[in-house]
Amino acid sequence: MMHTAVGWHVELEFLEDDQHTRAVAMVRLADGTEVKAHGRASRHSIDSNQPRVGEEIAGARALNELAMQLLTKAHGEIDAASGRTSHPINV
Repeated sequence: MMHTAVGWHVELEFLEDDQHTRAVAMVRLADGTEVKAHGRASRHSIDSNQPRVGEEIAGARALNELAMQLLTKAHGEIDAASGRTSHPINV
């Protein structure tokens, strides 16, 4: 049995101001496909300004959306190869 090592590099970029953090997550797959997703976080006016927390929340939301897009893509590929509707893939 042959094993193949495969790796993905996920990129996260952030755009921030005093109240909002936006994140973009992107992964380039072996077939050249790029999958991008976005996440947002907003700071309530009474909360202290903690950019790291905004990045963690916006980044987590972008990564979650990226995961859902990858699951949808996998379903489509399974269905196309099998000619039937695949069972849901649990997260």
